[in-house]
Amino acid sequence: MKFKDFCRQFQHSIVFLFKALMYAASLATFFLMFAIDNPEIIVLSRTAAVTLSTFVIMLLVLTFMYGKYDIGHRRWGTVALSVSITMIITDMITYLELSIMKTNEANNTTFRLENIGILFLVFIIQIAVIILAAYAGEAFYFWINPKEKCLIVTGDTSQAMRVAGALTSFEKKYSVSDIVSYEDPDLESRMVAADTIVLYELPVEVRTGIIDFCYQNLKNIYFNPHIADILEQNSHSVIVDDISFFSTRYHMITFEERLVKRFMDTLISLIALIITSPILLAAAICIKKQDGGSVFFRQRRATVHGRVFEIIKFRTMKENVENFSSTEGDDRITKVGRVLRKYRIDELPQFVNILRGDMSLVGPRPEMLENVADYEKELPEFRYRLRMKAGLTGYAQIYGKYNTTSRDKLMLDLMYIENYSLIRDLQLLFQTVLVLFKAEDSTEAFKASEDRGSGDGKQEA
Repeated sequence: MKFKDFCRQFQHSIVFLFKALMYAASLATFFLMFAIDNPEIIVLSRTAAVTLSTFVIMLLVLTFMYGKYDIGHRRWGTVALSVSITMIITDMITYLELSIMKTNEANNTTFRLENIGILFLVFIIQIAVIILAAYAGEAFYFWINPKEKCLIVTGDTSQAMRVAGALTSFEKKYSVSDIVSYEDPDLESRMVAADTIVLYELPVEVRTGIIDFCYQNLKNIYFNPHIADILEQNSHSVIVDDISFFSTRYHMITFEERLVKRFMDTLISLIALIITSPILLAAAICIKKQDGGSVFFRQRRATVHGRVFEIIKFRTMKENVENFSSTEGDDRITKVGRVLRKYRIDELPQFVNILRGDMSLVGPRPEMLENVADYEKELPEFRYRLRMKAGLTGYAQIYGKYNTTSRDKLMLDLMYIENYSLIRDLQLLFQTVLVLFKAEDSTEAFKASEDRGSGDGKQEA
């Protein structure tokens, strides 16, 4: 047996070894470095037990929030970023817990932080280990796994080009062989020649037949969801007499959930406004100094049950310009505005909307009234997203872009609504931090040739 074949046979075990070594090295770095001044944390003691428990529990919780070491499914840089943020927060909480435990008659009579220089050194070593493990893990994964030869089967060739672009951006994992119509007479033979079949914008009955064929021929399948698929995610099996069903219930947030969600919105938005107040002040000064115009931009948006409210954002465009979604190289955007948009600073005043109760921290993205009317003409089901209060962040805001199509954005919002839970809200709040590190992608504007009404866009006048 060739060495590569051997590695392929045991790839899950080998990738697990990469992961285990990475976490073990990170944990050892923290405890061995702090043991220089605190030897009790590496011997059998109460301090060691509590510190280790804190580290492990926080690591597990934050891994759930930010994502695991899933090499081959996400780019190594994204994996390294997620794990690094998880590890840094875990370190900081464990470090604070250690400092509190050291406050006693035998050590520090008053609370003080332990050697903070060691903490930063731990950060540096751990990040280096994580980057090395993520890069090496991806190199190994794609050494033994060749690119998936993808065939895109579609009913809309123009839209399928977007799918092809998304796949080819992950060049190590996917190779797009062709884009074909589902009506192509040679479809089955072309699917047999591919490794992965990507189905986009197909009638449900056509998609079902193609999925059956792919299953018979052991092909990987990707397909964009319809509303029925999202509902099926939360369904459970039911046997009525001798007949099997999938049962899904109409989902609506309960009174208790609304109460907790509102409390969380109020508390977090108030804290966020206090913490970000220096940034808010600096942004306001820069906008005013730029052209002497108004600092804030206000626009009517739709929220739960179609209720209209006025959203507040920092102004990023010149005043008194035509109102349509931004395009690449848009000369309406000011120099200050480009920076505010890139790092989502223009969104911060929306914490005021959250305090007022117009919005929630997490929810479907608040749409312009004109967009809602236009989208519902094309997609009547677009109104379903108004079943929950609009949010500052959510699936569409984290995983989408400003030029994400209205249909794809609708599916992201419905995924949130139908999978709602307070735990999911917390997870999305933590994941919002990652958006700041992919600012170029997440704030991508429409190309001049694209339909400006097909996505959300940063619309401002």
